[in-house]
Amino acid sequence: MADNKDIKNEKFQQLSEAEQQALLEKYDIESNTRNVTGIFRWIIYFGLLAFALFQLYTVIFGVFPAQIQRTVHLGFGLTFIFLLFPARRKARKDKIPFYDVILAILAIIVGSYWTINYERLVKMVGQLETTDFYIGVLAVLLVLEAARRAVGLPITIIAALFLVYAFYGQYMPDFIAHRGQSIESLANLMFFSTDGILGTPISVSATFIFVFLLFGAFLVKTGVGQYFNDLAVSIAGKLVGGPAKVAVFSSALQGTISGSSVANVVTSGSYTIPMMKKLGYKKEFAGAVEAAASTGGQLMPPIMGAAAFLMVEFIGRGVTYWDIAKAAAIPALLYFTGIWIMTHFEAKRLGLKGLSDEEMPDRKEVLKKIYLLIPILLIIVLMLVGVPVMHAALYGILACILAGMVNKETRLGPLEMIDALVEGARTALGVVAATACAGIIVGVVVKTGLGLSLANSLVQLAGGSIILTLFLVMIASLILGMGAPTTANYVITSTIAAPAIIALLAPNTPSDLVPVVVVMSAHFFVFYFGIIADITPPVALAAFAASGISGGDPIKTGVNSSKLAIAAFIIPYMIIFSPALLMIDVTVMQIIWVTFTAIMGMLAIGSGVIGYWYRKLMWFERIILIAAGLAMIYPESISDITGLIVFGIMFGIQVIGDKKGKGTKTVTS
Repeated sequence: MADNKDIKNEKFQQLSEAEQQALLEKYDIESNTRNVTGIFRWIIYFGLLAFALFQLYTVIFGVFPAQIQRTVHLGFGLTFIFLLFPARRKARKDKIPFYDVILAILAIIVGSYWTINYERLVKMVGQLETTDFYIGVLAVLLVLEAARRAVGLPITIIAALFLVYAFYGQYMPDFIAHRGQSIESLANLMFFSTDGILGTPISVSATFIFVFLLFGAFLVKTGVGQYFNDLAVSIAGKLVGGPAKVAVFSSALQGTISGSSVANVVTSGSYTIPMMKKLGYKKEFAGAVEAAASTGGQLMPPIMGAAAFLMVEFIGRGVTYWDIAKAAAIPALLYFTGIWIMTHFEAKRLGLKGLSDEEMPDRKEVLKKIYLLIPILLIIVLMLVGVPVMHAALYGILACILAGMVNKETRLGPLEMIDALVEGARTALGVVAATACAGIIVGVVVKTGLGLSLANSLVQLAGGSIILTLFLVMIASLILGMGAPTTANYVITSTIAAPAIIALLAPNTPSDLVPVVVVMSAHFFVFYFGIIADITPPVALAAFAASGISGGDPIKTGVNSSKLAIAAFIIPYMIIFSPALLMIDVTVMQIIWVTFTAIMGMLAIGSGVIGYWYRKLMWFERIILIAAGLAMIYPESISDITGLIVFGIMFGIQVIGDKKGKGTKTVTS
């Protein structure tokens, strides 16, 4: 049976591992690394292993003082970024040039500086010596260059512009002007305080995120990625338009362990996109389904592309990790429901069926490996009962090892475990660079008060209109999120864009007195729009990666992705107007009602957008259904009831029309 299943997988796995890697290197900058041999290969291998072991040590025995924990984490990250990531994307990848070795040595110096000088630096309280000043400047330059290599140019440019703004504040327009900062004060802020590079973003990377990346690496080693595909096919493969629903289901599962939309696309898309094309979906639609679903994986609790851990720290106010995961549940459900609905109607419109019995994996064989999901379920349960996040991830790693022992194919030997540690550390490099660079942005905002200035200016520009303010914040979040990885994406949008929503919903309220529900709603709003920048043209990286697999036009794929992900453009507004979606201070009945009307609304909008329900829709029927869907989604009793009545009438018309059509066909035949 296992051999037969492998043959079936090969039928759809039209991209080789080399082709998948080429796609990742083209669209996912974090995958564009060197592959060196000789002594440097082993230096990098054992260095990454040391990085992982250092992080595990702190999980088990407790973290070091903040400055030491974060700078050692930063030093490891910067060192291996310069050894692994070439300065130019098309540079040779089999050799490390001398200047990158020098940069790696400088990174080691920066990473060990606080450890060596901890007592002196703590006592000096920001009074820098000449050497300290140069180290601070060096740290900033190394972080910017590392971010450019490992994360991309957009975040590097934004961080550099913020530094320029901090330095030349007195020359800025009045609404964002400030007295300006000296180079010395900026060096002090960025590297010798916990408000800059060593601030909250890298703190979360050095504690929570890293251990979860290790957990993900161990899951991958047990073969859970392929199992997600097999499980999705066995559940959804025979449904109408089965392969598209497989893509939605498997990408939702992949999102529980992945932190990259592009990586999701290439991992599951190389399997699902060929299936969709073979069934009859157009190239652009097949790529769009995978891109939209894979991007939604970043919105999927409990990990949410590692942004969930940052949310806990940024929102504060006693909010726990479980509060964030719980709040994300209904919005994620609605997002994937929306894509599922539209792929269903598109399949019905085209007359597409599911997979044949020969193309389906053996369900008994698939269910035999259900134990591979135990580590994920264990982590969720542990966090639900209050186990600290880092310890829950550690127990999850142990569960991976134990679960793998059930079957010879999934059993992890000592070498596989070491490889998992190394791969986890390698995956963390981009996160280290992103969070360190994001720390520069946060530091400038905190020091200059830019966040509040921009927030007030945006509200004034919108004339106090909540709809217009939200629209402007949406545009800002889409632009800021373009090309940025999930962690940096959230830090940037929550720092720059979210304060405008908070200022609008809680005007003249001290930050520590703003209700939790307002802060969470604002953060989820900008997070959603920052994430879907990955499928929103013109910089739709996830859609472009999907088009590389499907062979479709990248822009058309991006447009189709945005259409399929229409829920992501609606849900954030729902969250603002109906915080019940976040399950904060609401009754069970309120949650059920809001979720029910929202799903009905997505059903109406999905059919209207695709133009098909039980039969092809006329143009005016499409408009009526979309309007009814928006009415049901808008959180107000009158609009909900009105929308449901219109929806019911349209449903009746569709059913009657469908029966008449079938009757006519029968008589004619």
